[in-house]
Amino acid sequence: MPELPEVETSRRGISPHIEGKTFASVVVRESRLRWPVPADLAALLTGRRLRRIDRRGKYLLFDLENGTLLIHLGMSGNLRIGQAGLAHGKHDHLDFVFDDNTLLRYNDQRKFGAVLWTAEVPHAHPLLAELGPEPLSADFDPAYLAGRLAGRQVPIKQLIMDSHIVVGVGNIYANESLFLAGILPTRPAGGLDADDCARLSASIKTVLEQAIAQGGTTLRDFTDAQGKPGYFKQSLRVYGRGGEPCLSCREPVQHLKIGQRASYFCPTCQQ
Repeated sequence: MPELPEVETSRRGISPHIEGKTFASVVVRESRLRWPVPADLAALLTGRRLRRIDRRGKYLLFDLENGTLLIHLGMSGNLRIGQAGLAHGKHDHLDFVFDDNTLLRYNDQRKFGAVLWTAEVPHAHPLLAELGPEPLSADFDPAYLAGRLAGRQVPIKQLIMDSHIVVGVGNIYANESLFLAGILPTRPAGGLDADDCARLSASIKTVLEQAIAQGGTTLRDFTDAQGKPGYFKQSLRVYGRGGEPCLSCREPVQHLKIGQRASYFCPTCQQ
């Protein structure tokens, strides 16, 4: 599933090609995504200029003068840049063509993504209004994290994956951040002290920044706007390495499920 680094990679990949351009046409081949694609989407976009593309959590926000197009990549979605007239495949569900014939194509094999529209302030949209802070922002700091963890007995890994606490820390990045911080994923969240919170907030930022710099993590489906995979997989220190030697201490990496999600950790390096 594309997580924050993959979505940010997509945003950075497509923005230079289409920001400032005007929608010339919209083709909807399949409207049955996670939620129905608005029936009037073509009318809403055609002739309108795309001012910029922002990101909130795992949502891409296409800012137009008359509203905002929201795109979520779901489990297998991707956005590709091409030229108008490019032959389409089975899972190429939407085409956005701009006034210079640049094509933005939405592909989604499993159809769990979303293409939505709002004429209101986008951050007030029901899908965005309750989201926690962006992990790479100044709002996500040790003091904030400590306040949200206080008194909570659930495993820390579950809490940092809760989008109401902080957005975009998916399973891969939660595992890697906890390893870098030296914190066991099973520790009760409320048991972390100020030093733990400082290390963990810093580790989350570091891991996500590294993943973005390397184009995200390709385990199966994700490719960027030019169709290239992300390379952060080569930097994974614990995720997917159950039974293999820890890269720091050589003890076997352990594997268990926390909240129905695969969790990997080193019992020696993480306490």
